[in-house]
Amino acid sequence: MQIHVNIDALLARERISAGELAARVGITPANLSILKNDKARAIRFSTLIALCRELHCQPGDLLTCEEGPEDKQI
Repeated sequence: MQIHVNIDALLARERISAGELAARVGITPANLSILKNDKARAIRFSTLIALCRELHCQPGDLLTCEEGPEDKQI
């Protein structure tokens, strides 16, 4: 399984830039980029709450879990 962070769609919906979101949430643009590109290995609940507050969403709107090729049984 792989977790995907759907920030791009929510940024477009809210019409704000990634840099503005990073500033509002209190994280660096580099760390937001890591989240956007599914490279993060963890996220603090405080960051998740701040992202949801600024993007007017629920955690399930932001994070999705998808089956990857390594999950399929032969």
